[in-house]
Amino acid sequence: MLNLGSFHSDIVIVVGLIFGILTIATILFATLKKLNPEKDYSELIQRTKSWWVMATVFIAATLLNNTISYVGIAFLSFLAFRELYSILNFRNEDRRAIFWALCAIPVQFYLAYIGWYGAFIIFIPIVMFLLLPMRMLVVGNMSGFIKSTATLQWSLMLTVYSLSHMAYLLSLPEVDGVVVDGRALLLFVVFLTEINDVLQFTWGKLFGKHKVVPKISPNKTWEGLIGGILCTIIFGYFLRFLTPLSPVEVVLVSLIIALAGFVGDIVMSAIKRDIGIKDTGSTIPGHGGVLDRIDSLSYTAPVFFHLIFYILY
Repeated sequence: MLNLGSFHSDIVIVVGLIFGILTIATILFATLKKLNPEKDYSELIQRTKSWWVMATVFIAATLLNNTISYVGIAFLSFLAFRELYSILNFRNEDRRAIFWALCAIPVQFYLAYIGWYGAFIIFIPIVMFLLLPMRMLVVGNMSGFIKSTATLQWSLMLTVYSLSHMAYLLSLPEVDGVVVDGRALLLFVVFLTEINDVLQFTWGKLFGKHKVVPKISPNKTWEGLIGGILCTIIFGYFLRFLTPLSPVEVVLVSLIIALAGFVGDIVMSAIKRDIGIKDTGSTIPGHGGVLDRIDSLSYTAPVFFHLIFYILY
């Protein structure tokens, strides 16, 4: 049962900030639509509505109970992996290897849950890297073997290994007398990642003129990128109370999160452009599939985790 009295006051402040921003965005876009009826704000409005639902679900899963948080992130990882392998045109012979990859999800998140760093850090990039080709060899069909092996391993890294770093944040121990609040760190990286994504989209939608990577993602503009990065750094600086980082460290980390989020977004755009699809799914109205919404986290989560691990440990 949710007990707000047991929560750190700083986390409650961030939760209030998240819903405050969503309220302001809802009012702003509704006002813009009335003032400029000839301009299409439907995508911004639809995305804001979806963010209300996603933010509520994420905050509840994160703050209710640590175990629920691990399970929730693992389920999110499963949905992302399922979306990705469903669009990557695997061979029929690869189904058993895909099943092995799916079985790796609970193992990876259990390792995060018990805080076994050594096993957590090598299980997918080493153990599964060696096991999956062996399972594919049993089938005996070597046509497309390299492509299937590489694609499956990369999918596992992008959607499971990367996202599992969010769960391991909850298992970080105290160090040198510093209390490391995993829930606060998780809120920090998720909030900065998503606010960066939202602000880059919003700045680009409202003021964008100069394309960054027109052949990969025509909607990405320099105005959106720079505006999103600057705002993300500002948010990160004022939310530094969620982390044990110094002001200089939190500015640098916020900058890296903003850049990593942008790269994660355009990498997924490149995948979709290569396949010839607009979205990885239709689970979230206005956003596409689950993977469309957490593609940035696939890059920011491991980057943030290892920055924190390097700085603190």
